[in-house]
Parts: sequence; structure tokens; C-alpha cells
Amino acid sequence: MGNVVSRSLTELLGEIGVWQATVLLLGISIGVAVVLEFIVLRSLLRYTKRTETKYDHILVEELRIPIVLTAALTGVFLLTQIPSVVDNVILTDGQINNFFGRPSLSVILLAWAFAANRIVNRIVDEVKGKDSRFDFAPIFSNIWTLVVSAGTIATLLSVWGYSISPLLGAAGIAGMAVGFAARDTVANFFGGIALYFDDTYKLGDYIKLDTGEAGTVVNVGVRSTTLMTRDEVLITVPNSILNAAKVINQSAPETRKRLRVPIGVAYGTNIDTFEELIIEIASDETLVLDNPKPRMRFRQFGDSALQYELFCWVRAPTQAVKVHHKLNRTIYKRLMDVGIEIPFPQRDVRVTTEDSTDAKAVSTSTDESISSNGDSDSGVKAVENNDTV
Repeated sequence: MGNVVSRSLTELLGEIGVWQATVLLLGISIGVAVVLEFIVLRSLLRYTKRTETKYDHILVEELRIPIVLTAALTGVFLLTQIPSVVDNVILTDGQINNFFGRPSLSVILLAWAFAANRIVNRIVDEVKGKDSRFDFAPIFSNIWTLVVSAGTIATLLSVWGYSISPLLGAAGIAGMAVGFAARDTVANFFGGIALYFDDTYKLGDYIKLDTGEAGTVVNVGVRSTTLMTRDEVLITVPNSILNAAKVINQSAPETRKRLRVPIGVAYGTNIDTFEELIIEIASDETLVLDNPKPRMRFRQFGDSALQYELFCWVRAPTQAVKVHHKLNRTIYKRLMDVGIEIPFPQRDVRVTTEDSTDAKAVSTSTDESISSNGDSDSGVKAVENNDTV
């Protein structure tokens, strides 16, 4: 390829002098760079700012520097390929290549690699919060950074004349060693990939693990996922553990959460009035959603009370505890105001006394539990123990 470029340049510039060829090439490359910067690229930037999508603006903005550098340094590189120029300087071919040719190629290569990495990272930042499919995009952004870095280093070594074949062999052996030594890290990496394809959760979701930890997903990395608890404590969970654990996503498929509030009411209460009052309390709470509407469910006849449950919806799982607290306070106050009893368990115990001549049955009510084993000395025997309202 270099010989083809050299012959073509010699044919084009063979009839003019060395200094004229040098000035011409440098002038053309710098002129092209100026035109690209001040006319073409700036016009494209103004145009892309007005478009609906931001991706074209990101692309033009990040490619601006490598395009201009490539145009400006192309003339320097081409000068090192013209025999008439090389033969009329005091430097050798190798020195010219080391001082001008290879550095110019290296700068161009680094500029394009940096731009390629920046484009992907900025697109990831742009899309990761818009759709659940892109929540694990930061993982692929990190992978892309590693690939670009490795490829850039290998290409730079090739440009400067170093053979990368031994490095590839050493990298294979090192990769096997690292794979055994860092198997947990590798497991976390592939665990993150599996979580992405399973669409288990996304940034901002409130999740609960089978181990009891719960929190909002604030960061998804290559190795781990970070949760923010309600106590504002960060919990870092390895992706391999998340991939193997039972994860309850309380924000999916929708962010709202249904709240269950158990309520007991005394036997004999007018249940129609009671239900209407509780529904009214829930509807008046600002944090409770109007749709779906709050509703009551009569669950069972309990030992001490009629067992009800209030069902209502809140906008996010993180609001559930606060709304539960506010509803409990309001329900208690309103029931006290209207005279509806909230029962508590009571215990009714019957005992009999025995003597040598006759037996008398005595019935009494107490809140303490009497054990038949502890009454042998007094001759008191517990014969019945029941829970009543």
C-alpha cells in the first residue's frame, strides 16, 4: 500500500521542487481541515441541533476532532512517502518515519478510537433511562471501552513495528489464568448479561431479594448491582447472586403498588357504615390513587373481630410504608369519633373448686392464663379456656 501511494505521489509531484511539493501538500491538508471545520462540520452541528433525535448531533460532535486532525495530518504523512522529499533531507528514512509518519498515524488512530468510544458511551447515557431494554446498556458500554482500548493498543504496536503475535499467545495463556483466578468476576459478568436478557429489573425499580434486602436499583455495573435502601444505605449485590436469587420486582410491570391494610371491627358493628367510612378515608388520602378505586374485602369471622382488608394503590412501592402509617392513624381516629369499636382479644376462663364434702362451680373472668399444673396445692382445676369478644 505504501509503495502504491509513493508512486502515485511521485507521478503527481515529480515535476515540481521539494519545497514546492512540501508547501503544496501541507497547504492542501491544512486548507481541507479548515474548510471541514469552519464550513462543513459547523454547518452540520447547527443542523443536527434542530433535528428531533440527538444521536446525529452526538455523531457529528464527536467525529469533528478526528476528521479535522486526519485532514491536517494527512499532508504530513504523505510527505514521508515522497522519495524526492525524503532524499533531500538530512534525516534517514527510518528517522523521518519515526518523527513524522508514525506519530501522525498514531495521533489519527488515537483520535478516532477516542471518538468511537465517546460516541457509544454518550448514546448509552442517552438511551439507558428511556426503555427497559437499555437498562443494562452500561455493561455493554464498558465492554466496548475494553474492546476499543485493546484494539487501539494492538494497532499502535503494529504501526510502530512491534509484532503482536507473541502478545496474542501470551494473552491466551494469561486469559486462562485470569479465568481461573477471577471466576467470580466472570460469573458476575455473565450474570449481568443474563439479567439483561431476562429483563429482571431496570434502573429505578424497587426490588426485594429472597434474603430480605430491598431497595431501589441505582446502578448496574459489570460486576454488581447497587441498591439504595429506604434508610439511604447502598447495598452492592454481585450479579451472579442476583442471577441465582429470587428477585421480586415491585415496580414491574407497572410502578404503582397495591397496598393491603388489615382492619378488625367488633361483632355487632353495622358493616355497611363501616365499609363506607373506610373507603371514604382511603379516597381522601392524597397519596392513594383514584384509579383503581379503594375497596374493602370481608375476609373472615375472627375469634375477636370481623377481619377486613382495605385495598388501595399508591404510585410507587417506596410510598407504601408512609401511606400505611397515615391510613392507620386516620382510621383509628375516625373510628373513635363515630364510636365504632376496634376489638382486642379477651380471655374467658371457667374454674371449679372441690373439697371433701361437696363441689361448687364458680365462674369468673380474667385476663391472665391459669395453668392446671400450677393449681394442685389449692385444689383449683381449670376446666375450660375459651377466647371471646
